[in-house]
Amino acid sequence: MSSGTVTAVRGGVVDVRFEGAVAPLHHLLVIGRDDPGTPDVRLEVMAQLDPHTVRCVAATPTAGLARGDAVRDTGAPLQVPVGRAVLGRVFDVFGEPIDRGGPVEAEAHRSILQSPPTLDRQAVASEVLETGIKAIDVLAPLERGGKAGLFGGAGVGKTVLITELIHHMAARHRGVSLFCGIGERSREAQELVQDVRDAGVADDTVLVFGQMNEPPGARFRVGHTALTMAEWFRDEAHQDVLILIDNVFRFVQAGSEVSGLMGRLSSRMGYQPTLATELAELQERITSTPDAAITAVQAVYVPADDFTDPAVEHAFGHLSATVVLSRDRAAQGLYPAIDPLRSTSSMLTPAAVGERHDRIAREVRQTLAVYDDLKDIIAMLGLEELSESDQRTVGRARRLERYLTQPFFVTEQFTGQEGKAVGIGDALDDCERILADELAEVPESKLYMIGTLEEAGL
Repeated sequence: MSSGTVTAVRGGVVDVRFEGAVAPLHHLLVIGRDDPGTPDVRLEVMAQLDPHTVRCVAATPTAGLARGDAVRDTGAPLQVPVGRAVLGRVFDVFGEPIDRGGPVEAEAHRSILQSPPTLDRQAVASEVLETGIKAIDVLAPLERGGKAGLFGGAGVGKTVLITELIHHMAARHRGVSLFCGIGERSREAQELVQDVRDAGVADDTVLVFGQMNEPPGARFRVGHTALTMAEWFRDEAHQDVLILIDNVFRFVQAGSEVSGLMGRLSSRMGYQPTLATELAELQERITSTPDAAITAVQAVYVPADDFTDPAVEHAFGHLSATVVLSRDRAAQGLYPAIDPLRSTSSMLTPAAVGERHDRIAREVRQTLAVYDDLKDIIAMLGLEELSESDQRTVGRARRLERYLTQPFFVTEQFTGQEGKAVGIGDALDDCERILADELAEVPESKLYMIGTLEEAGL
């Protein structure tokens, strides 16, 4: 292990000079502090300036650093614990527990920078992963071993939907659940830890956080830490892994901050020129092998509700299912505020979900699309001016909109309504009944915030 000295400190960027061989790219460097109560400073080598100097980005605060401080090269990139010992624990980007549960007796440690499985080791079979949420299972079914994105602006319910997915799927999921919080608020992190424990699934869950107040170097790498832990369960334990990431936009944002600290010229709309590469390095590791699968559900914040933002555009290309959350539907109280016309899935084909599911989903979309086209006419002239056929279509569409709402388990304490989980079969049966006008005489309000029609006495 080589050693060097600090030659410059500019906020989160530190230049280090080595007398001998310089530390290779991505190696972890450590600067010890004299005060026992002050944690060491950890740096990641990001660029080589000359034969003896490297430029690093700090993953911990750099307050108190000075030129001339001794730096030690650990001889490898950041290593984190993997194995069954991580289950039920809460970690930071360095793989160190932050839940006051004592040290982790890990089976092994792995570098967070791993290559994805080669093409000949990747599985190609398509299988639906049931969530228990009607709007997702019917209109945008998730793929086992695939990547699903929850897109929406601020305050439309991305984190609530992610938390509900943990509640629904962790209990019925046969493998391991792993939550990765990138740029999370500490309040959200604390609530999530409590929800996981209350749901009784903590023993099969791992939580990894790079919180909002941490330096960009830590937030940029926390997703890699979580995936490294997930890959051990897929490759060594041959267990399916469900990984939930909140929020991919914060990962891109952290990369943009790191790029700016390194002095790189910005690209389109101020983003880093390496945006596509950095996102692909993370996303391509989420895949299936013949033995087990890593399935990802990722929240993606849409800045200013602009879906043409480069961070959002690049995320779209990696996903097999896209769940778009609508501010208009949230304003109407239609929760989850999933936009049925913009949400899509590559699984929604007769070959993957069957002829019946595909047909019902298309009919639901078509009904809702006709209603969407008629809204302006209804607003100007009134419903009575429509033809009888259109009036029946509007009635079906409004009932479908209300049926696709659902009370969540994680919001029981706020709404007072008991949470519901609905199987795909029941949801399809109910949609078919509504499309056949069996509930044409039932008030629309009866279908709002229910589970199945049978449970509601319909």
